[in-house]
Amino acid sequence: MEQVEEEEPTGYIHLEKFLPMMTKVLMEKRYRPIPEDVLLHAFEVLDQNKNGYLTKQELIKCMTEEGEPFTQEEMEEMLSAAIDPETNKICYKDYISMMVVDEN
Repeated sequence: MEQVEEEEPTGYIHLEKFLPMMTKVLMEKRYRPIPEDVLLHAFEVLDQNKNGYLTKQELIKCMTEEGEPFTQEEMEEMLSAAIDPETNKICYKDYISMMVVDEN
């Protein structure tokens, strides 16, 4: 395996070394994608009212206050892909279909 760390350990990995390594790892399918039913269950746990969607505010609260919080940039990127601009809601069944990788 290629060396990703610096010769002198600094605690950082340079992006130009990280990206090719991660591309190789992903192309070799070393990590299995999360199954659609597991993703759906995760969203259903967040959807306490069982509406079939999350509001923008609910998603931001979950993703920035729980676990390892998303950065502002990560939230903006996620919201740009997930949120319906007309309703300001995330219909998570539609979003999951965008996230699932076809293994065939």
